[in-house]
Amino acid sequence: MAREPIKDWQGKILGWTEWSGSKKWLSDFYGKRLGYYDQSTNKTFDFYGRQVGTGDLLMTLLR
Repeated sequence: MAREPIKDWQGKILGWTEWSGSKKWLSDFYGKRLGYYDQSTNKTFDFYGRQVGTGDLLMTLLR
């Protein structure tokens, strides 16, 4: 899995994304997983497994 940083407009790292099979995971700056996007079903889920919506909505989980 390759981790890719998510940065704000100043270049500060806010979190990380990484692919694992057909799932794209989102972690905050400290490494806590916030949710994932399942490419095979085209749905996004939060940390608790609740569906957030259709499509890749991971950035909405990053606060």
